Amino acid sequence: MEKLIVCVDKRPNALCRLICFPWAGGGTSLLAQWGKLLSNSIEVFCIRYPGRETRLNEPFAKDMTSMVNEITSVLLKELQEKPFAFFGHSFGSYLSFAVALHLKEKYGLEPVHLFVSGAHAPNSEAILPYKTISVADTNDEVFIDYLQTVGGTPSELLHNEDIRKHLLLTFKGDFKVLQTFSTTFYVHSFEKAEMDIPFSCDITCFNGGDEKPYDLQGWQELTSGDTSFYELPGGHFYLLEPSNEIFLAKHITRCIENAGL
Repeated sequence: MEKLIVCVDKRPNALCRLICFPWAGGGTSLLAQWGKLLSNSIEVFCIRYPGRETRLNEPFAKDMTSMVNEITSVLLKELQEKPFAFFGHSFGSYLSFAVALHLKEKYGLEPVHLFVSGAHAPNSEAILPYKTISVADTNDEVFIDYLQTVGGTPSELLHNEDIRKHLLLTFKGDFKVLQTFSTTFYVHSFEKAEMDIPFSCDITCFNGGDEKPYDLQGWQELTSGDTSFYELPGGHFYLLEPSNEIFLAKHITRCIENAGL
């Protein structure tokens, strides 16, 4: 479990766990620290994807299904023993949704709250263009330009050849997984009538106000619970701003503690 999960502040007596899913190319350094920001009633787990940090020598995941299966198999016991919530940013939003969908379909388990950030609704056609991009045929400079535009990566790291090369490999590996989400989970899961409203938990959507608008309304179609939307100052990586991070920590804590645990 230590390979997949980072828990900086262990709280065995916590009432609920918040499982955090990083963005494409990202590691656990930021979200794992949220364990120090949230209330003592919440224990924070952060998912470590293959191909980085202590999993550096592992191959990147081949597709979304393999990531969902690994995360579910490792976390199932913990998710069965006490309530849990999910937070995902960008790529992590899609992965957290896919894990939640699998847990509901196969085990009847559901998060008490789903927090998503910087991502289109997974049932939106806005995500379909992602699958048309050929990673192998796209010049690396296109990806570098994208990483520079969205921020989140210090410029000095992108100017270091070795680090830039690894960041590119990691980002492209995760992007290929995202492309399998677009085909597998959008095209197939949402063709099923019984999946029209897969969840009953509340969903909260966050995004940066300076970024291009996301198609968020589709999230309302995925739950019979309440759906709320918050636009915070900044771009795609608005959550790196300390003031926004504090807001997120307080708001997530309040939502979880009001979930009737």
